[in-house]
Amino acid sequence: MTFSKQIKEGTKKSHTMAENTGFVKNFLAGMVNEDSYKGLIANFYFVYRALEEEVAKNKDNPVLAPIAFDELKRCPSLAKDCEYFYGSNWRQLISPTDGCQNYINRIRDVDPELLVGHHYTRYLGDLSGGQILKNIAQKALNLKDGGLAFYEFEDIPDGKEFKTKYRTALDNLPIDDAKSNAIIDEANYAFKLNMEMFEEIEGDSLRGFINLLWGFLKSKINNWRRGE
Repeated sequence: MTFSKQIKEGTKKSHTMAENTGFVKNFLAGMVNEDSYKGLIANFYFVYRALEEEVAKNKDNPVLAPIAFDELKRCPSLAKDCEYFYGSNWRQLISPTDGCQNYINRIRDVDPELLVGHHYTRYLGDLSGGQILKNIAQKALNLKDGGLAFYEFEDIPDGKEFKTKYRTALDNLPIDDAKSNAIIDEANYAFKLNMEMFEEIEGDSLRGFINLLWGFLKSKINNWRRGE
């Protein structure tokens, strides 16, 4: 079995679990609010910055280099989205959540060859489901003039063709069975870190909604007590 098929099969359970987190299920159902989406974009900025810096730092690694396609880089696009949602001083307004920081730390600390697992999990997922998520976010948030750059791969005109190219590169990586298994394990761990980050964003969003609802109810109660 080729490595691209091995890693797909080896992460299938994690992929299904990620799709069934509350945040992702709500997103796919079109139930996404601006605060949670802004939080997602901000966290992704930090994750992709770490990943792309580590890939660049290890650009000569024989295992990582074959999949380090410049066309995939998301950090510049995420910077545009952050500016759209937070304004020109966005760098001073965002910071990684705890779950996001754990994700960043793992990317910074892991063996460079195991970054293949993180690279696969993030970029192939973006290419595969990105357009669907883009359309959902655009409709749910009524985005007409920005905020969706993350999902737009301007240097990849044919996503299907590029994914074939990416999988071929995976299949030709100079790795043995032990390294293949280690990369698959790391990809599963990347899914876990993603899920923890999603759950954290969902929790923040829910707490914000509860606080908003409680403030509304308190206002109504006070008005009732005053006879208004």
